[in-house]
Amino acid sequence: MTRRRITVWLGGAFLLAGAGYAIAAWRPALAPGGPAPAETAPEQVRKGAALASLGYCASCHTAEGGRPYAGGRGIGTPFGTIYATNITPDPETGLGRYSLAAFTRAMREGVDREGRHLYPAFPYTHYAGLTDADIAALYAFVMSREPVRQEAKANDLPFPLSWRPLLAGWKLLFAKAPDIPGNKIPADPRRDAEWHRGAYLAETLSHCGACHSPRNLVGAEVRTKAYAGGEADGWWVPPLDRSSPAPLAWDKESLARYLAEWDPQHGGAAGPMRPVVEAHRTVPAGEIRALAAYTATLYGSGPAGSRTGPVDRAVASDDPSLARGAATYAGACAVCHESGGGAAGGVPYTTPSLGHRTTLRAPDPRNLILVLRDGIAPRERAPGPIMPAYGSMLDPAQMTDLAAYLRARFSPDGPWPKLGDAVKTLMRDNPRPGARAEAGR
Repeated sequence: MTRRRITVWLGGAFLLAGAGYAIAAWRPALAPGGPAPAETAPEQVRKGAALASLGYCASCHTAEGGRPYAGGRGIGTPFGTIYATNITPDPETGLGRYSLAAFTRAMREGVDREGRHLYPAFPYTHYAGLTDADIAALYAFVMSREPVRQEAKANDLPFPLSWRPLLAGWKLLFAKAPDIPGNKIPADPRRDAEWHRGAYLAETLSHCGACHSPRNLVGAEVRTKAYAGGEADGWWVPPLDRSSPAPLAWDKESLARYLAEWDPQHGGAAGPMRPVVEAHRTVPAGEIRALAAYTATLYGSGPAGSRTGPVDRAVASDDPSLARGAATYAGACAVCHESGGGAAGGVPYTTPSLGHRTTLRAPDPRNLILVLRDGIAPRERAPGPIMPAYGSMLDPAQMTDLAAYLRARFSPDGPWPKLGDAVKTLMRDNPRPGARAEAGR
């Protein structure tokens, strides 16, 4: 009898818990709507365009070769691939039936018009801190885009992660409005208006911490380690705090140049950061300087991490691997990277030495391998950095030797462990032409 009662009570408790969770997870659908004429006034659209560039919305919501903002780009996560949605005002497949209230709920709560929870690959944990005025301007911009009819791709997630109501529990634990100046905490009297503007942008719209912070096992940012470095699209994302391994200190001026295009000492962006810098080209310079002013203070003052300044040292010639890497460097890289840098009259868009680049001081070699593999292409019909894609020219052994040589010459931190394995994995993900044929011989 006692066992039966325990079973009944446990069963009832589970039912009540399930019912409670269902109630907490449920969100009502909102009535279809659209913008009133005043909500898409030209001045609102112009303001929203600048804000959309600061949030680099197009970089996620535009597939490669696709129509702007029509979605379809796959965003890789440790749990599977999430596909960005169509945010053009198409009424059937986009946001054409979203009122400002529905758009605001999506931005702040991560819930779409139909009441479905959105995955936090859409960074609503940061957007929650946006002002009403900025959300209204973004709405005006989005609703003034050309409508594109394009169905959203189904996410590639395993069950139960594909079950959206599960996200309600995640939000209860992790989706708290960020503590930012102007939102949840008072202004810092030690800082000026430019810094406060940068703090607001970085912590909300630009969501810098979404990539530059580590995440826990369920994909939430570890707030106690904000800006301590992270990962994005398979790239290592450097810390923006005192643990930064950058050989040269970042300051407001160098960050402003980097965020706008290129800094002569530190170089330019690659990987997931490249679209961010590209989007900044249409942003007022004052906004970029504000972001730089705030970010510069994250690094702290004085010497940090293991920073020792740029390194360029002799490499032992009796190591066969390093000797082979040196030969490859001399034939493929030195003509540009030994020129002294663009600021000194050398090859434009190169730094004075590769010893200036944080990539070679990173804790793992992924970023270097990916840049060597894929190269760097300038914007269409515009000047900019350019580098060949050596993944189509070098085999894994040659790539490993080159990476080992670069690390030995331009970093004091010792060789990367399991470098060869990392090279093989990343080159297998994107093999050079003919590699499959050679493998079959």
